Amino acid sequence: MDDGPQNRPTDTQAVGGLIRKYLSDLIYGANDGLITTFAIVAGVTGAALSSTVVLILGFASLLADGFSMATSDYLAERTPNTRNATTEKGEAARHGLATFVGFIVPGIVPLLAYLLPIAPEAQFPVAAVLTLVTLFVVGAGRAAASSLKWWVAGFEMLLVGALAAAVAYGVGALGAVLTGGEGLTAV
Repeated sequence: MDDGPQNRPTDTQAVGGLIRKYLSDLIYGANDGLITTFAIVAGVTGAALSSTVVLILGFASLLADGFSMATSDYLAERTPNTRNATTEKGEAARHGLATFVGFIVPGIVPLLAYLLPIAPEAQFPVAAVLTLVTLFVVGAGRAAASSLKWWVAGFEMLLVGALAAAVAYGVGALGAVLTGGEGLTAV
């Protein structure tokens, strides 16, 4: 039975519905992609290693962690639990894909400063600013799927990311000191 054109969703409504359906996967992936990639950048910078090492470890982590998150989401969706039956393979794969895209797209942000023609001494500060702004924007996006105010959700995610980066930077700096590298003297 056709409800007529007035009752059919528009392309914009369909895309909006699709995004809402997978919003938690996208945000979960984005949060982890941004934080883990920037943690790699911060740790390598804290250890005073080269920009080449930032890019190699950054992309290795980005792709391996993104794949791991996507497959973990897929397997979680396929695992029966007390709330619902096992999700169909196709739907579970779509959840995994949403997590992967959510991880990779924002996760590349911390690496942009190392890919663009920026002075080496400015790369880490630019990466930090880009990452923190993106964390806030993604966090604010959480408000669309929750009762949180957008600015509270944004600052929560920004704070978690900043703390994780500080820990990674400190571990990198400590590792450099313990192994005779530059460590805390380099930024």
